[in-house]
Amino acid sequence: MSASTSCELCVQAGGIPVWQDGDWRVIRVADDAFPAFYRVVSRRHVAEFTDLPEAGRVRVMALVAAVERVLRDRLSPTKVNLASLGNVVPHLHWHVIARFDWDSHFPQPVWGAAQRVVAPPPAQRLRVPLDQLDAAVAAALA
Repeated sequence: MSASTSCELCVQAGGIPVWQDGDWRVIRVADDAFPAFYRVVSRRHVAEFTDLPEAGRVRVMALVAAVERVLRDRLSPTKVNLASLGNVVPHLHWHVIARFDWDSHFPQPVWGAAQRVVAPPPAQRLRVPLDQLDAAVAAALA
């Protein structure tokens, strides 16, 4: 379970760093359409959830749940999407995405077709600024 020099998530942050420990990191994806889009990323190159020992599986789900709880408490989204696909980047990571009925793709997935133009920009529509949201996520994981 070491780093792979050919893996995008082994060699790049994958977004704006928010928190990390020895095994996991949480980043916020730099996506103007979905500003409250976080990833919980393994710091070791692991392709599948079942490649982790049981304690690792429990830990990552606790981290995912903590990020989701912050998004729900701070933003009151319509829904929080959770996903672990890995089809494009086969490195274990979970997407935790606050969704709103006003977002450009709702109710479709963020990877689907846009349903509408959003104005003002999504980050301005959030209940708290992104730096405060990042700080709340980091505090919940500390």
